This record gives sequence, structure tokens and C-alpha cells, in this order.
Amino acid sequence: MNKQDLAAMVAEILAGMGDEPMVKASDYRPTAPQPEAKPTACDGAFVPDVTALDLRRLYQVENPENGEKFRKMKERTPARLGSGRAGPRYQTLTMLRFRADHAAAQDAVFSQVPEDFAEKNGMTEVRTRCKDKDEYLTRPDHGRIFDEANSEKLRRLPKTRVQLVVGDGLSGAAIQANAMDCLAAIREGLKIRGIEAGDPVFVRYCRVGASDAIGELTGCELVCMLVGERPGLVTDKSMSAYITYGARRGIPEAARSVVSNIHAQGTPAVEAGAHIAGLIEKMLQKKASGIALQEALA
Repeated sequence: MNKQDLAAMVAEILAGMGDEPMVKASDYRPTAPQPEAKPTACDGAFVPDVTALDLRRLYQVENPENGEKFRKMKERTPARLGSGRAGPRYQTLTMLRFRADHAAAQDAVFSQVPEDFAEKNGMTEVRTRCKDKDEYLTRPDHGRIFDEANSEKLRRLPKTRVQLVVGDGLSGAAIQANAMDCLAAIREGLKIRGIEAGDPVFVRYCRVGASDAIGELTGCELVCMLVGERPGLVTDKSMSAYITYGARRGIPEAARSVVSNIHAQGTPAVEAGAHIAGLIEKMLQKKASGIALQEALA
């Protein structure tokens, strides 16, 4: 077969293929029919904020057998149920929401309560032995004790029966969102009950154990500490109250009573504060907290 015959055969094969084949530097053209692209957003519009979606109502299972009952069950919890799937994987929306919530949790851990937070809210500020946030995260033991200067500041506080404390903890965002409303409700509840509570103290770089040192240094009967909790994938603004009767260094963890999940999607701050005030009254009457309180109330 000579060159002319070979060229004729190639031309015949190409003609049978229909469209002219792509060559280097030519315009892109798909070799097979492609589905039409669907618009992701209108021109000039913002992409929706996935964090604004209510996890209790986010149900993505296609053709469910009993979707209505599952939806009613899902309204009781923000757990990631009924997420649907794309083949063996999560749907895109599920993955985006997971990553957004995870990022918010990381940001909350490294966030700082503003430097003027205590002054603006009429609180005395003290700091634990931690010099900065990095030391706070890597040395939990330093977040439970105070140096001599801060210890002296606590000793000079007016002696009171109940010492209220706000600590930044592992979520400064939780404190900014909930602490002052909860604190106001606690103080009002104690006032109604005739229970003496001094001005609150703000502790920067605070671990729960710092309340034991505060109880010992101030000589109060009971310490109630509001502290930002470790953020999770449901919220980065969860706060808890740790209440200890006779707080002192070395007291066991079982001696604390805890009111947790204080946030907009859990127990609202004002409602939690009213409950805490009633709980403090019981502790002062029974002279106990934690497991000892439960046994005294049984």
C-alpha cells in the first residue's frame, strides 16, 4: 500500500466518524453529549449561608418510607440524622455544613473575650498563670491557679456568701453570647431569696478548677462559675455553670453540680439563671453540692 492509498483510507475512516476530530490548539469540544449545566445561583445573588439552616429541620432523604414521622423525631435533636447520600458519600450540603460547623468550633477555641469585657460589665478581672492562649491550651494546670498578684486581688474582694465567677474557658463566643443574661437572672433570683452575692469576678484563661482556688482565696461559702465549654458541631456558643459548695483546692470533681448546654438551641441563658439561683438556695440549705447534694435531697 502506497502513501496515496493510506491517505485515502484514513480520510474514509475520518469521514465515517462524523464531526471533525479535535487537534492541538483547537477550541474545546466534548467528544460525547453533555448534560446541561444547572445554574447554582442567580446573577448577582449570594450563595446561601449553610450555617443558617436549622439542623432539626434539615432532612435530605429522597423518597423516604415514612418521612413525616422521621421529621417529627428529628425536630427533637440537632443530631445529623436523615442526611441522605450521593452514592456511597454524603451529599454536598451535608459536607459543607459539617466543615462550616467544624471551622466555627475551631475559631471559638482560639477566640478571645475582648480586653474591656470585665470593665464594661462591672466585674473585677483576674488572670490565671497562663500568659497567653497557647499556654492556656497546652497547660491546663496553669489555668487552675493564680500567681501572687492575682491571688492578692482575690483576697481583697469583700467577703460574701456566694461568689459569682465568669470564666472565658474554651469558648469566648459562648461567654459573650450568654454570660451576662444568665448572670443577671442568677443575681435577681438570689436577691429575691435573700441570699448575699458579691460583685462577680471575670477570669481570663480560665479552667473549671480555678473556682477551687477562688473559693479558698475569697473565703466564700459557695462558688458559682459560668464558663465557656468546648465547642462542638452543633454550636460554638455553649456555656455551663459549675457550682461548688465549700470550694477549695483538692476538692473532688464529684463535689460539683453542673448545669450544661446553656445556649440558644439548648437551655436559654435567662431560664438557666433562674434554675441556678434555685439550685444555689438548696446547696446553702443542705451545705452540699454534687453527689453529696443528690444524697441529701434523696
